[in-house]
Amino acid sequence: MTQTYDLAGLDRPELVRSGNYIGGAWLPCASGARYDVRDPATGARFADVPDSAARDARDAADSAAAAFEAWRARSARERAQLLKRWHALIQANAEDLARIISREQGKPLAEARGEVAYGASYVEWFAEEAVRAYGDMIPEPARGKKLMVVKEPVGVVAAITPWNFPLAMIARKIAPALAAGCTVVAKPAEDTPLTALALVQLGHEAGFPPGVLNIVVASRENTPLVAGAWMEDARVRKITFTGSTAVGKTLARDGAATLKKLSLELGGNAPFIVFEDADLDAAVNGLMAAKFRNGGQTCVSPNRVYVQEGVYGDFSARLAARVAALKVGPASDPASQIGPLINSRALDKVASHVEDALAHGARVLCGGKPLAMADGQPRYFAPTVLAEATPAMRLAHEETFGPLVALFSFHGEEDVVALANDTPFGLAAYFYTRDIARVWRVADRLETGIVGINEGALAAEVAPFGGVKESGYGREGSRYGLDDYMHTKYLCLGGLK
Repeated sequence: MTQTYDLAGLDRPELVRSGNYIGGAWLPCASGARYDVRDPATGARFADVPDSAARDARDAADSAAAAFEAWRARSARERAQLLKRWHALIQANAEDLARIISREQGKPLAEARGEVAYGASYVEWFAEEAVRAYGDMIPEPARGKKLMVVKEPVGVVAAITPWNFPLAMIARKIAPALAAGCTVVAKPAEDTPLTALALVQLGHEAGFPPGVLNIVVASRENTPLVAGAWMEDARVRKITFTGSTAVGKTLARDGAATLKKLSLELGGNAPFIVFEDADLDAAVNGLMAAKFRNGGQTCVSPNRVYVQEGVYGDFSARLAARVAALKVGPASDPASQIGPLINSRALDKVASHVEDALAHGARVLCGGKPLAMADGQPRYFAPTVLAEATPAMRLAHEETFGPLVALFSFHGEEDVVALANDTPFGLAAYFYTRDIARVWRVADRLETGIVGINEGALAAEVAPFGGVKESGYGREGSRYGLDDYMHTKYLCLGGLK
């Protein structure tokens, strides 16, 4: 099924798909139901896609299970060649993919182009890693035996992805799964299905065999039906999920019934620490990059910014000047640096965090309110800096997921490390200092899976991405990312004397 929507400027409008992809074919969902895809900048409908349910999820799992044995039997080099072909097609269609991302997700086009390149890097990386799934020879404990370790694909993988990076998140889950020899069923976020469908269309063009890659889309209401069908299916051996901690815990509980392997990249509450000896200009630059990418709607965005007393006023002034200068507007405006929030629920959460902070004594340095655009609807939130934040405020404990910086003051290193770790989450942390001894002391003590030291841009396909505590487990990217889609098998060969 192909339907062209209002996506002006696409070189290949056929990349905008309006069906599920199961068994190598584009299909409607079994019920025939559909739901609307809306522009986050205006709220206007501009597309519709299938509203799938359990039947469609089971059909996708049937297709993936049927294709698994033949796919795993292919050589690693064959799988790698198909992934490289997919990577080449992503690059060749990068501008169209970026325009689809901007249209349905709302991020500025320059950021969307960056996301396409970032997502493509995972496909290329795992194409290269596919041929490096090495095993081991173990020194034998007795003569006449050979002990070997080999890696095998886990089986059918279900990938459930979020709306904030609709291409990158699904690419970095599907690529290692396919490289390892697994087959895939996927469900993108209800707000941003078109990017994932376009990516799968390019996978179809790359020549992945029918059933190896399957995708179904569903509304918020039907998503539990799709996920539930995969959780109940013993043939689905792994779930990889990026999203909220609450949903991750539900998946972990439900997956226990069939002992599925899980990779969970969940919520964050990232601290960003600025010590008195830091390069303040570098720290401001790092915070701007880490916080305002995608309008603050990223899981590793700093949520709590701790600034040492001696530089608090200077840093606050420098930061507020930079944030106040950010250009807010729709993705269609090339000058836009901050786009709309994904939906009204996201905007309401940012507004509620600001209101709560002001009620508890915070002070607005810039921003602090929703912005109404030409249609009069407040779908944007002004980039905001709040001073005099305290642990009594909701923003100290809840992930804001928007363009809001809260500045906390701290006295000494011991104090701030304790504050940084005082959260159930442990995805990312950042700190700035020029004291090399402090670099190692603080890095060792921060309870997170990722630490940025004098650096605000963390993610790369060559590095392991994931958290600890209630931010989940498993790693994406790097050579460690392939292991999450493979079993380790021990072989003992005797009778050799």
